[in-house]
Amino acid sequence: MLRIAVIGAGRIGRIHARNIAAHPRAQLAGISDPDTAAAEGLAQACNSVVIPLDAAFAAGAVLIGSPTPTHADFIERAAAAGTPVFCEKPVDLSAARVRDCLAAVERAGVPLMVGFNRRFDPSFAALQRRLAAGEIGALELLSITSRDPAPPPASYVAQSGGLFRDMMIHDLDMARFLLAEEPVELFAAGSALVDPAIGAAGDVDTAVVTLKTASGRLCQISNSRRATYGYDQRIEAHGSEGLLRAGNRTATTVESAGARGFTTEPALPFFLERYEAAYRAELDAFIGSVLDGAPVQATGQDGLRALLLADAATESARTGRAVQLES
Repeated sequence: MLRIAVIGAGRIGRIHARNIAAHPRAQLAGISDPDTAAAEGLAQACNSVVIPLDAAFAAGAVLIGSPTPTHADFIERAAAAGTPVFCEKPVDLSAARVRDCLAAVERAGVPLMVGFNRRFDPSFAALQRRLAAGEIGALELLSITSRDPAPPPASYVAQSGGLFRDMMIHDLDMARFLLAEEPVELFAAGSALVDPAIGAAGDVDTAVVTLKTASGRLCQISNSRRATYGYDQRIEAHGSEGLLRAGNRTATTVESAGARGFTTEPALPFFLERYEAAYRAELDAFIGSVLDGAPVQATGQDGLRALLLADAATESARTGRAVQLES
């Protein structure tokens, strides 16, 4: 039984705390958040307690779901205490800061898992396993689509690090996960087509990225902050002997047919619903890494690599030029 403390009582902290409370191999050690009312409400909902920040680092493990600027500091505090860490992405918006943080984790010798939950989505994980098993031969072209149902407020955009670091970083991690090779070249383009306030804040809300590996494999990523039909999350892998595809999820599989054709329900509304199973599966993986010594499946180095790709995409979109990457 692993006692896990949760730092952060916001929307991501809430889903993690409830999953820990329901897990047969975990116990929720407590909730820490400077918003006392939020912490008390979540603790009560999970039959747990509110704890001070220092107590969170003294638990059997700590899950960090607090705002991004706190992540690296909290990881280092946990590492200094010898406490295994699960941290939501990103570790930090600065690659230099991430490197310093990962060095501290390595010196402490504690497990660190980064919350790239999409790796654990049942459909995406099955696609990766079948791709790695050679079911479609050699991978040639990978297409990743990720479109939010509506844009975030401009106030969020201003402190998010931009679309490539905030939103596309998940897709860049999935690209690495599925390509099984490090990209060596990246080209990005972006526009503000959804909300003028996002453009005024210096960001984009519509973007595409193309990645190329040393062997010539290609990946195209499509992002938008608007999808009128729900949360659009799809992956397609094209290989020398076939194709693998993972599509959107709807609340039910009921279809309606009439003279105008077939209709289905919209895609699930947003990430909390779409990746509900993935959040549970990544918690399983983290607990397994701590209690059973299983390899960490989304490491701090994975977090750094994805951030470096996001940085390169930001630069490419700014300059209009391809960026050559270190493999």
